[in-house]
Amino acid sequence: MGRALFDNAGFLAAARALARERGPAAVTIDSVARRLKAPKGSFYYRFASRDALLGELWLETALAYQEGFVAAIEAGDGLAAALHTPAWVRLNLDDARLLLLYDRHDFVQGDWPAALKRGVRVQAERFESCLRRFARQAFGRAGPAEFRRATFVLVEVPLAAVKPHLRRREPPPPLVDELITRTYHAIVG
Repeated sequence: MGRALFDNAGFLAAARALARERGPAAVTIDSVARRLKAPKGSFYYRFASRDALLGELWLETALAYQEGFVAAIEAGDGLAAALHTPAWVRLNLDDARLLLLYDRHDFVQGDWPAALKRGVRVQAERFESCLRRFARQAFGRAGPAEFRRATFVLVEVPLAAVKPHLRRREPPPPLVDELITRTYHAIVG
């Protein structure tokens, strides 16, 4: 039996490159196959649909981003979790643009395939668990108000701080870290 010329990683890399260049809408089965010089049948051998490919791409990128965030929360360092966003953006500017400028629904328009639904659910639960853990550590409990504060200081402030730079395709300057740090201390103490 011959060796496969195309694998999942190749299709994901082609989709990632196309999405980086022109956004998720530009990723079609035809555009990915052309990029790889692969027959469409090779695509369908590996992925059930365009949604399956783009869903895997989104989930892979989201999980890569979350690793440092989760590690900081598990270490009990909320400020490091808040500063993870600009740090990750600087190291992964193109992937950060995909993850932070687009919604996951920009990647998958229809129903998520079952395996991806499970992966997204696990990813969302893990992220929410981290926010609840931080809320308990920082504010003494994880009720609705504390969870909202945790989400604001760890997610919304860092995202708002980096988005203008992502739109300009530039890494966030050190001032972004200073602003996030000041906001963190003002809210958390």
